[in-house]
Amino acid sequence: MLSKNKIKLIQSLNRKKSRDETGLFLIEGIKMVEEALRSGCPIQTLVCTSTFLEQYPEAATKAGELIETDTATIQKASLQQNPQDALAILAQPVNPRPELNLPNELFLALDFIQDPGNLGTILRIADWFGIKTVICSENTVDAYNPKVVQASMGAIFRTKTWYTSLEDYLNEIDRAQIPVYGTFLEGENIYQESLTRNGIIVMGNEGNGISEPISKLVNRRLLIPTFSSDKNKPESLNVAIATAICCSEFRRR
Repeated sequence: MLSKNKIKLIQSLNRKKSRDETGLFLIEGIKMVEEALRSGCPIQTLVCTSTFLEQYPEAATKAGELIETDTATIQKASLQQNPQDALAILAQPVNPRPELNLPNELFLALDFIQDPGNLGTILRIADWFGIKTVICSENTVDAYNPKVVQASMGAIFRTKTWYTSLEDYLNEIDRAQIPVYGTFLEGENIYQESLTRNGIIVMGNEGNGISEPISKLVNRRLLIPTFSSDKNKPESLNVAIATAICCSEFRRR
């Protein structure tokens, strides 16, 4: 039976304060629970229907607590308008400080990304292109926000996020050994520029781009050129799309 207290806990995970206090986060939907099971992430509490258990019998042994119930009861607890047959509570992993001395590894760094959908999509992009760690500024939206988690489509289980003062962190690294890339309107054409196998790719805020303190620490300025001849062409790309273009170009080399 799904108790009132458990419903209250599930719904409280929509708030960052509650996620921080409990160290927990929420996933919803068959796809997300399936991804958690496939990734080997420990599930603290699984709330699901008998139909879900028939399809994924291994879930019964992999969840610390199993609550079998009906769709109507799940709907009472869910944060979604159209909930499915499963939701789960997981513990937030404690990710260590990223070691940047690997010669062939790329990292993403996010400077004040505000939109949960953008962050979730960026995590999905990082996962696709084999980027294991995303370094986030302290004012970037919480990676365990339910909207971020949902938009990541399972990448949240495979991609490490680490929050820090981005300015302090970039000041501490040896930028001669670890190039710091960023996209700017006055940068060098990314399709013509020589790119390294390792480095940090900084992506900036949706409205303002990379902040001034961080831009001073970028030593490789890149431009994603537009090919539109329309005089009313857009001034910039969505940050998630720009991230995908950058990651693709680095991996293509």
